[in-house]
Amino acid sequence: MNYIDIFLEAMSAEKGRSQKTLSAYSSDLNQARDTIGDLLNATDTDIQNYLSNLDEKPSSVARKASALRSFYKFLMLEKIITKNPTSNLELPKRGRALPKYLSPQEIELLISSAGDTKNSVRLRCMLELLYASGLRVSELCELPLSANLGDKLLIHGKGAKERLVPMHEAAQDSLHKWLELRGDNDSKYVFPTNSQTGHITRDGFFKILKKCAVLAGIDPHRVSPHVLRHSFASHLLANGANLRIIQTMLGHEDISTTQIYTHVLPEKLRDTVESAHPLAHNEIKDI
Repeated sequence: MNYIDIFLEAMSAEKGRSQKTLSAYSSDLNQARDTIGDLLNATDTDIQNYLSNLDEKPSSVARKASALRSFYKFLMLEKIITKNPTSNLELPKRGRALPKYLSPQEIELLISSAGDTKNSVRLRCMLELLYASGLRVSELCELPLSANLGDKLLIHGKGAKERLVPMHEAAQDSLHKWLELRGDNDSKYVFPTNSQTGHITRDGFFKILKKCAVLAGIDPHRVSPHVLRHSFASHLLANGANLRIIQTMLGHEDISTTQIYTHVLPEKLRDTVESAHPLAHNEIKDI
């Protein structure tokens, strides 16, 4: 019996994992099986030695370890094994890269430069929605008309999980203008095209965004859909938004994923103390 296939079926049916995630799980688990042998009888030492001897980047090793943890957790829940060999798994700690983001002024430049490009109304709308709601690029490109609830969007994110994200008035106006120009297209998508997918592709939007960055005088290497998502979260947090609210808007399953945005806090906290503390502006006297 192939328990890897059973695990993958469960991840698809019960957890709603994407095909990309399932393919990664399959590749990682089959690689482990080819090296270790029968995973059902593998010991914690077998798993530790396997991961320690991988000549790969720390991020890849961490991903493979995560796949193994999920696999053995499933086996334990299904009572297929009685001991989890990954329960005390140790990996070398790795630093997590800080998210790249643009300043609010650069965001304004980027959005305003959309008016100088082909299909400027559509592009401006996409930029406004990305920055206003922190959407993933796939969520933006595949956005259905049914997601538009006026002042908010109903997003179907990773794992088929729904979340409501608000839009400020500028984003609402931008979306309204685009939908008027779009007209009564038969497509179910907000941003339809004649491509095989029926909607603007990630690559298509990425290329337009790079050209937009050049027009705005911003290094195109610093601009991507994900950078706009990072900018959304970083700017909200820097201006006092609750981390849990940002987690919900971004669609993060774990708060630890959202906590990386706290890199913006030191300066903000310093400013808050200087402006709000009752003794901040008092002259300090010698005691």
